[in-house]
Order: sequence, then C-alpha cells, then structure tokens
Amino acid sequence: MTVLIDPPRWPAHGRLWSHLVSDTSYEELHEFAAALGIPSRGFDHDHYDVPQERYEAIVTAGAVPVEARELLERLLRSGLRQRKRDRRTG
Repeated sequence: MTVLIDPPRWPAHGRLWSHLVSDTSYEELHEFAAALGIPSRGFDHDHYDVPQERYEAIVTAGAVPVEARELLERLLRSGLRQRKRDRRTG
C-alpha cells in the first residue's frame, strides 16, 4: 500500500491544495480517503484534492510525502494516471 501526497502548493479558492494519490489502486485511495473523512467530491479522476490544513494529519495517517514530480511519475508508472484528454465525456 502506497498512498502519496505532494506539498500544498496548488492555489484555488483562496487556499493551497495538495494531491493525494495511490500508486497501487483507486480502491486503496478511496479507502484511505474515506477513513480520514475526505469527501468523495474531492476526487478528480485519479487523485483527491486536499486543502493545506489537512496535510499534516494525512501524512500522520500514513501518506508518504513526495514532491509533485515524483507523485506524477509514480502515478504514471502505476497506469492509474488519467490524462485530461482521456477525462472528456460525451
């Protein structure tokens, strides 16, 4: 089980955000997020967006902190990355 989180550097809605991913499975990611009370509405195709104020608690719960570049590389290697062009529906 490896759930990864990058530093809260992504600005939106007046706060900074991190990305939470699994390099194993979406099921693992959803279970981890649910156990921490992270709302499902925070899931964005292949990751959860989590606000800066949750970062430390998520790391304490077992997420491995990595830089954004490593997070993306590991997500790509896992085959779980959803590219924007692949996200389109309809």
